[in-house]
Amino acid sequence: MTANKHPGIRAVLVWQPEIAALTRQHNNANVLCLPQQFIALTDAQEYVRLFLETEFEGGRHERRVQKMACS
Repeated sequence: MTANKHPGIRAVLVWQPEIAALTRQHNNANVLCLPQQFIALTDAQEYVRLFLETEFEGGRHERRVQKMACS
């Protein structure tokens, strides 16, 4: 939560593969946070791969990302 207080940081907590992809696609998240106590290492590795390989969709999501940047 504290990471998002810094300009340009869009951190996200990921515990499912869908979240890893959607936060990149829709929010252009740039910091991945993983709950070590609640996910297996192999799952964490998959979430990191998805997060890094997923592109930001832009378009209708761009306006929301710009609003987050101004806060």
